Amino acid sequence: MTRCALLARPGETAISQVRALGFDPADVRHVVLTHLDIDHAGGLSDFPHAEVHVWAREHEAMTRPPWRERVRYAIGSPHWAHGPRWTTHEPAGEDWLGFRSVRVLPDGEMLLIPLPGHSLGHTGIAVRRPDGWLLHCGDAYFHRDEVATPSGCPPGLRVFEALVQADGRLRHENQERLRELAQRHSGEVALICSHDPVRLEHAQRDAGAAAVGRR
Repeated sequence: MTRCALLARPGETAISQVRALGFDPADVRHVVLTHLDIDHAGGLSDFPHAEVHVWAREHEAMTRPPWRERVRYAIGSPHWAHGPRWTTHEPAGEDWLGFRSVRVLPDGEMLLIPLPGHSLGHTGIAVRRPDGWLLHCGDAYFHRDEVATPSGCPPGLRVFEALVQADGRLRHENQERLRELAQRHSGEVALICSHDPVRLEHAQRDAGAAAVGRR
């Protein structure tokens, strides 16, 4: 989920995209989230029977938030009224390219990669593909140049990231680690974040080309 269902156009919501792919939303069994900000978990009520996978630290931060984090998690709103079926995870298993990993699914095709900073329990989601890994970094960074070498970021966006962060030290440390990952493993791992439209367009184009190549 990348947008709150209240803010997205109907065709952009997760449930609409599932239907557009020819699937019944009732058949969705698992939802894996980078974190629980309302713009990332806002469509959970459309999948009330799915297991919702999240890092245990993020679930704890949402259920017992520090006072300044209550707005982040829409505490007191009907947002969680349907009672999500939480499945929480602790970091375990072997490291993944130098990062602690959480094996969400038993086949090892999807991992949670702890990347706290934007929120207290923020994670990336690594998905195995035929040609390597796709690491969805969520809000660990907002602009593609933040994980480039040399790095950069538009000033206004840099200010916004600082305003919404839960722990600035951890956020900067993890951005540095992601830059190293992008530099050292560029042929093995592709990085994408939640709010960079240019990177999204490139990823969609690459996915389309890969689908054509498999036909």
